Amino acid sequence: MMDPESLLVGRPNLGNRQVFDRLVEGMFERRWLTNNGPLCKALEQKLCEYLGVRHCIPVCNATIGLQVACHALGLTGEVIVPAFTFVATPHSVTWEGLKPVFVDIDPVTHLMRPDKVEAAITPRTSAILGVHAWGRACIPERLQEIADRHGLQLYFDAAHAFGCKHAGRMIGNFGRCEVFSFHATKFFNTFEGGAVATNDDELAAKIRLMINFGFAGLDHVVHLGTNGKMSEIHAAMGLSCFEVLDEILEVNRFHYENYRSQLASLPGVRFCDYDDVEQSNYQYVAIEIDPAGAKVTRNELMQKLHDQNIMVRRYFYPGCHKMKPYATNDPTPEGGLPETDRLCDRVMLLPTGTGVSEEDVTKVCQAIATALCPKALSFK
Repeated sequence: MMDPESLLVGRPNLGNRQVFDRLVEGMFERRWLTNNGPLCKALEQKLCEYLGVRHCIPVCNATIGLQVACHALGLTGEVIVPAFTFVATPHSVTWEGLKPVFVDIDPVTHLMRPDKVEAAITPRTSAILGVHAWGRACIPERLQEIADRHGLQLYFDAAHAFGCKHAGRMIGNFGRCEVFSFHATKFFNTFEGGAVATNDDELAAKIRLMINFGFAGLDHVVHLGTNGKMSEIHAAMGLSCFEVLDEILEVNRFHYENYRSQLASLPGVRFCDYDDVEQSNYQYVAIEIDPAGAKVTRNELMQKLHDQNIMVRRYFYPGCHKMKPYATNDPTPEGGLPETDRLCDRVMLLPTGTGVSEEDVTKVCQAIATALCPKALSFK
């Protein structure tokens, strides 16, 4: 059993407790718990204002958001996705009866390569599903140009990227739509939840129908639908998180810069930097461990840290193309995905967020330095 005092990747950020309690009290007084209540409507308005989008529809989780987006866009055949992503990304495509076609990534940015995307297009391709890894936008202009030239839809898994900006625009404004995750481990959370952002009025109307069983009014079903609604208590958590969003961002950035200043010079350690990112949520402190320089593998280092109750994580591991539902039915094409495979053996996420203190970060850094430089007399 895991020690409750372990330093965990993904320890949740919490909203303003007083605001949350007040909103929940009002919810109980109204006895309106779900079905697009006033808290859910208020959250949608806040999301739209924050992102600068016409619509940002709250949903019960990002996986359902991705599935609904896939269906609402009328996709068929094949959808191109990176293999370096959380498995919910290809699952959302497969669940809709389509085939995810995996492509490789850039070794520096960890984002899907546009040239690999274009090479993977076939007559069966209907869409490109981009993924903004670590909050870094996956070259939406280049992907949009490819999509337009080939007559494809473009949408995004923005699970990592709430509060991030690219080319002067908040993520949420690219492609036909973008899907955010508000899971408890994310920068901004609603316990469980997500949202679909779009500037397309027609698409938004269709998504609203679909997440409420296709109802257009009382006893009036006009579209195939599912139950993808966000509840009022989840919306209350989101509204309370908005109250402390700047503080969460400040802590995230402080931890990231602290880690970088202490670890970047260690042998075999490479940071996924934010230096050229216009605006980031700094939610992920992702490092690569090069066994040639570090003299240990990522897995060996991870085990050393776990032995000290520092619960770092591999991310994403393995690549989706090697997970059983995909590797069994559709083996990786000739040539494979070498950059994805290499990265999946090297990436490690470090504990961060408001549940982690400055002293905790120093403890993690000391443990990593000791593991990589055991002969060093001291570590500052």
